[in-house]
Amino acid sequence: MPDHDLRQLPAPFLSLEVIDEAETRRLANDLALVLKPGDVVCLSGDLGAGKSTFTRALLRSFAGDPELEVPSPTFTLVQTYEFDRFDLSHFDLYRLEDPEELEELGLDDLVEAGAALIEWPEKAEELLPAGALWVQITQPEEEADKRRFSFFSESPDWRSRMEQSLETRRFLASIKLGTAERHFLAGDASLRSFETVTSDETTAVLMRWPFQGDAVPDAVRTYMQTVHLAQDSRAVVAINSELRGRGFLAPEIYAADLESGFILSQDLGRETIVRDGRPDPARYRVATELLAEMHGQSWPETVTLEGGSVHSVPTYSRAALIAEAALFLDWYVPHVTGRDADEAMRRDFEGLWQKALEEIADAQTGWVLRDYHSPNLLWQEGASGKNRIGLIDLQDTVIGPVAYDVASLLLDARVDVSRDLETALFETYVSTREKQASGFDRSSFTKAYGVMGTQRVSKILGIFVRLARRDGKPAYLSHLPRMLGYLDRVLDRPGLSDLKDWYKRFRP
Repeated sequence: MPDHDLRQLPAPFLSLEVIDEAETRRLANDLALVLKPGDVVCLSGDLGAGKSTFTRALLRSFAGDPELEVPSPTFTLVQTYEFDRFDLSHFDLYRLEDPEELEELGLDDLVEAGAALIEWPEKAEELLPAGALWVQITQPEEEADKRRFSFFSESPDWRSRMEQSLETRRFLASIKLGTAERHFLAGDASLRSFETVTSDETTAVLMRWPFQGDAVPDAVRTYMQTVHLAQDSRAVVAINSELRGRGFLAPEIYAADLESGFILSQDLGRETIVRDGRPDPARYRVATELLAEMHGQSWPETVTLEGGSVHSVPTYSRAALIAEAALFLDWYVPHVTGRDADEAMRRDFEGLWQKALEEIADAQTGWVLRDYHSPNLLWQEGASGKNRIGLIDLQDTVIGPVAYDVASLLLDARVDVSRDLETALFETYVSTREKQASGFDRSSFTKAYGVMGTQRVSKILGIFVRLARRDGKPAYLSHLPRMLGYLDRVLDRPGLSDLKDWYKRFRP
């Protein structure tokens, strides 16, 4: 590996002065939020500079445990901590006698499994990886509490990550939460990231979603536009506010900076409609009844935001539905066959889907929340009525066949829904709708449910293979048997024989 001595690094891209230990802990908190697997953070400074204090604060922040025991690995040289997010290994190389010993400590293997924090990195000489972040801590003379933190790296990614984290801290400061504790909650393949913000026993969820701009490749942006995926945080405010205005439990928004993409909102908890890894039939029934109530209302095509700007809820066009279903062709078919789908196959596929969607052209349309499934349905213990389920991940709401969301719930991608439970929930939905209005068309809805269920499952099969093959997340392949079971089940419904004949060629 190339030599990465502190003296050979470029000028610091960031230099901050902290006035006391509380500010040191906040800076460690800001760094903990942007750590990724594979990172190496090198902490350099004289004895007493505060390397151990900073490392301890970072580990406790990452763990979400201010009482986490963090012993100094001065004699063991390395201490590894196992966390849900990923593992962190704390190295103290002060007693390292030979740089080659670092290889014996397993730095490369530990970084493959997580990230590493290294005190006294100079002892390792050229064995530290390229792209490491170096943090030099210095103490101004005769100022016992103050410290200067200088950040160096040859990787421009570190500058971007730290700037984003500090921008988040500045947003929190602007709403008088500058001293709040931040903890990683989730991140996804888009630019969105989520964290919890805790201050004075109150916890909120902070989403950071800057406008996409040039950060998204043209092909990805084109796909997002084709399938009507929201591209900025205004959609969150619009959909949440409309749902809340009608008595549905979407998160209340406490503060927002829409130009920068920050939204601080109500934390509805982590408990979903799944218990012990299985669908809770009673909770799924409530979720089904909630959908029926929602589908009994008329929803607007536009929502006016505070300040006068308008969010237009896009129509779930046939082009969008077919483009999503085609993820099955783009990713699942090559996964099974070892070769890309050819043009003839694509023409057949598109023709069959055009016909299927034409046959449900008269199906009821309304707001489709799009990911109405267990991860986004938060159970509110002790609540009643519509408040029993909190709704999140709503920004991609479109106007389309309402059967889509019913299929999303009853063919839940993240948990096994048995045929019997699906049948019972289907009947719950239909009977509830029939009680709402004598004009509810069971036959039309049943047909639309079959088509939308097939579309949803096709899309998810493609997405899960893409996550495994393109994004390095092979665990998603474990969900394929469930989704294939759903595909068999939904294709057995009347009116889907042509699609069934096409799909059976790719059933393992």
